[in-house]
Amino acid sequence: MAWTDNQNQTMPAEFILTGITDRPELQAPFFVLFLTIYVVSAVGNLGMIVLTKVDSKLQTPMYFFLRNLAFIDLGYSTSVGPKALVNFIADQNTISYHWCATQLTFFILFIISELFILSAMAYDRYVAICNPLLYTVVMSPRVCWVLVAVPYVYSTSVSLITTIKIFLSSFCGHNIISHFYCDSLPLLTLLCSSTWEIELFILVCSVFNLVSSLLVVLVSYILILKAILKMNTAQGRQKAFSTCGSHLAVVVVLYATLAFMYMQPKASHSFDTDKMASVFFTLVIPMLNPMIYSLRNKEVKGALHRVWKNLCKIPI
Repeated sequence: MAWTDNQNQTMPAEFILTGITDRPELQAPFFVLFLTIYVVSAVGNLGMIVLTKVDSKLQTPMYFFLRNLAFIDLGYSTSVGPKALVNFIADQNTISYHWCATQLTFFILFIISELFILSAMAYDRYVAICNPLLYTVVMSPRVCWVLVAVPYVYSTSVSLITTIKIFLSSFCGHNIISHFYCDSLPLLTLLCSSTWEIELFILVCSVFNLVSSLLVVLVSYILILKAILKMNTAQGRQKAFSTCGSHLAVVVVLYATLAFMYMQPKASHSFDTDKMASVFFTLVIPMLNPMIYSLRNKEVKGALHRVWKNLCKIPI
């Protein structure tokens, strides 16, 4: 494999990804499984983006955040999924130096954005349930855009800093990444130069991202729970619990998975375990989110019915 020296910085021309499994008999079944999951995820999230954009009854803050969540889910599953599928059928799982850097940048960007969009959604539900009379005032279009724009800008900054710090470092004579995509932790093991500064930056950012976004979710749901328990009608309580319960369940799964991967002690860290956890949150969660957040929603079902009726009226 070719290596280049640029101002005393050694960089590989390409990396070899170990993939999800090294067992040949599992390559074809995994390819079919992952292709199905990715297609369902892509169709579901694209459909949610289009539906919440074109249907007039879904022009509310809740569906504005859902549209951004669908865009993020589509983004980070696409940054990983297609390349993983190619590797199942390729003779050698390789990725170029620059594509690896690009994949890492977009993956970090979308993952961090998802955390803070989920916290924005929790805050939106808090305002809707606890202060319904002020909902349209508090959750104005300007506020909604700020709650979305700030995470995008912040996550872009963190992803660029992390990627630049890693790829401007000197790599040793190894180019095998113990993963099925370019992630920061496996890449750090390939560096010859000191990694303490990069590791500290990743740790601080990871702790801040997880704790701050999760704190907003927890505080919002504690206040929501208090408001629900004060409701007079059982129907109102059931509706609120149903909506918030689905959202909270996915939040717990996502945060627990990320904490398990990025905040475990280095001595007990296992990249094989990381692969299984990564499959879940890079492919499975983006597939489930449109169903959990939206397809169980009567308003979304009504919008799908209206769109279908309008399509049927179009003359062929």
